[in-house]
Amino acid sequence: MNLTRILAESSASWKSFLRKRTAVFFTFLFPIILVSIFSFLVGTQTSGLFSEDPAYYVASYISIIILFTPISRMSMTVARGRDGSLFKKLSTTPLTKTEWLLAHTITIFKICLFSTLLVLIIASILTDFTFTIPLTLILFIFLGSFLFCNIGVILGSITKSQDGAITASNSLALPLLFLSDTFIPLNYFPTWFVPLISFSPLTPFSRATRDIFISSTFPTDGFILLILLNILIFTISSYLLPFHSD
Repeated sequence: MNLTRILAESSASWKSFLRKRTAVFFTFLFPIILVSIFSFLVGTQTSGLFSEDPAYYVASYISIIILFTPISRMSMTVARGRDGSLFKKLSTTPLTKTEWLLAHTITIFKICLFSTLLVLIIASILTDFTFTIPLTLILFIFLGSFLFCNIGVILGSITKSQDGAITASNSLALPLLFLSDTFIPLNYFPTWFVPLISFSPLTPFSRATRDIFISSTFPTDGFILLILLNILIFTISSYLLPFHSD
């Protein structure tokens, strides 16, 4: 693995993202709209679904960013690269699958980090949330970005078109959003369904992020689960990535 090649590919990917002004605008507009809407709902409720502490929902906002941004961008990147024969060209260069995956994960990690910063600033303005960005949070943002980047790679690799990649990423992300431990407290789910929530790849990230904000403790269980999930999903995605010369 060559660090120079990873950084060079990541730099090129980041510059490509910044050149697409419309994509940049809507990527960072999304968290602003998200926090504004939910901050209004949380601020007007004293009981019921949106009556938790603001820090509870800040963790949920970040979870949405970690879910949608990597999975949609990577599934499209892989599908577009396959359709444009990008991977066939890259397979003739020294760049490896692992280096390409890490490079694009770094780019998406930076996007998620900036989006998270926006969320924290806006939440501190619109609610009683105290603005903080612990170093532990940065670690978990990277782990979450890496996990859902690789899930996006899997979706982009197994679908047959760019439209299929978009459909697949939305079809997976939307159920995960509502069937993980994010916005909806567990007591609103049927008792028999609660154990199933633990099988969602978003759940350990959401719970870990909430622990960081609410209890200020290092979420060891979440860290171990995310590491294991990352190893498993990375193994699958690196195998499926269409990096071949034939």
